[in-house]
Amino acid sequence: MEQQQVNTTPILKISNLSKRFGKNQVLSGIELEIKKGTVMGLMGENGAGKSTMMKCLFGIYEKDEGDIYLDGQLVNFSGPKDALENGVAMVHQELNQCLERSVADNMFLGRYPTKYGMIDEKVMEEKTNQLFARLGMYISPKTIMKKMSVSMRQMVEIAKAVSYDSKIIVLDEPTSSLTEKEVKKLFSIVNELKKQGISFVYISHKMDEIFEICDEVSVLRDGKMIMTKSTNETTMQELVAAMVGRSLDNRFPPVDNEPGDVILELRNLSTRFAPQLKDINLNVRKGEILGLYGLVGAGRSELLETLFGLRTIAYGDIIYDGKQMVFANSADAMSYDFAFVTEERKFNGMFGKETIKFNTCISNLDKYKKNGVLSNAQMYDATTKAISNMSVKCMGPDEIISALSGGNQQKVIIGKWLERNPNVFLLDEPTRGIDVGAKYEIYQLIINMAKEGKTIIVVSSEMPEILGITNRIAVMSNYRLAGIVNTKETNQEELLNLSAKYL
Repeated sequence: MEQQQVNTTPILKISNLSKRFGKNQVLSGIELEIKKGTVMGLMGENGAGKSTMMKCLFGIYEKDEGDIYLDGQLVNFSGPKDALENGVAMVHQELNQCLERSVADNMFLGRYPTKYGMIDEKVMEEKTNQLFARLGMYISPKTIMKKMSVSMRQMVEIAKAVSYDSKIIVLDEPTSSLTEKEVKKLFSIVNELKKQGISFVYISHKMDEIFEICDEVSVLRDGKMIMTKSTNETTMQELVAAMVGRSLDNRFPPVDNEPGDVILELRNLSTRFAPQLKDINLNVRKGEILGLYGLVGAGRSELLETLFGLRTIAYGDIIYDGKQMVFANSADAMSYDFAFVTEERKFNGMFGKETIKFNTCISNLDKYKKNGVLSNAQMYDATTKAISNMSVKCMGPDEIISALSGGNQQKVIIGKWLERNPNVFLLDEPTRGIDVGAKYEIYQLIINMAKEGKTIIVVSSEMPEILGITNRIAVMSNYRLAGIVNTKETNQEELLNLSAKYL
């Protein structure tokens, strides 16, 4: 009996891909093959070339050398729209959606079905419902986007990619804002689409996810493809070594700071406008690293925003160094040496169209004045120092910050606040979208600041991280404080139980 032949042609093949900007060789001889119905993990330090590689694939950048084959056919997309219409889609980490419009509107944006010259909303809703049913999603097409969680909006974006009959979908840090339950839902959709023959490129810095959802993993370092292996044939240690060029024996540095006396007290702290914090009572010590844990929407970010003067207090007190604080705005908080690294760096953490120098110096302009006039030389020197201290991969102080990778943008933002030498550092998901090597550097930075007597309050959704770098952990649930535990005496189960206390 004649044996049936299996089609071994990869759905996507990248051959000898190279790209340079001036004298800077960003990609060099990239080789990559992705099989049909599989998930390829793509890892690498920030600045390794992952974003540039994807931009070459989608036609945003013109490649200098190399070829790209889709399902055996040579392709050269003119842009993301051309790629999308030919079956290659991408779901970005920062979602770009029309939040004031409905789910159906966002699904059919730019390709509305019409009847008698009018948009046929009935057809839009029917097709949306059919697609959602296929994916096991339960969302009304009439729902306004801004009323949904980030995770649900992300599911809509994936469904939209599928609606284009995509052969391959690129997911860029897809779980950065998701709870564990939402991550499981995302993975179930990915696995279902794999069965239907759709392939994925899964860009992530989260090792556990790579081993759970990916069939293979490729590692970029300094613009070169270092390795591609089946996830069954590699280890976390091998991936880390491939990414950073050295072995990281421990995932977290030793937390060897010694907290002192109470420096910050919250007494019955409650906020005026929804979502409202309710009767938060909390003490934080000088030189302590306090973790804030909880599910998405538990009130962690809102608490940091209140401490930084961004939310109106209904009642209760903030006592810092024995004095009652009344922060009407962030400038008040900054005057008492509070610093705040926000979760959404692109929206409220940086000036995307400005230079690294502008973003580094903007919060501390008085420091760079000479005879009442801003000194460009002083700002340049300060930025150069910050770039070196934070190991930012860039062309120099005058490079536009939005041209950097997400992790390098975050390093610039943290460096900006370090220029002010703050006493209280509020960090909201400080390692979100950052590679393992850079994470270790930031962990060490946090611990060193605590050893210098700085008080650190850090929000993290990553359980290993919150357990790996803190002295104590305060758990939020439904905008209340559910409990406070010593890090060395707790475990994941206790944190999860506390996070569900007021649900």
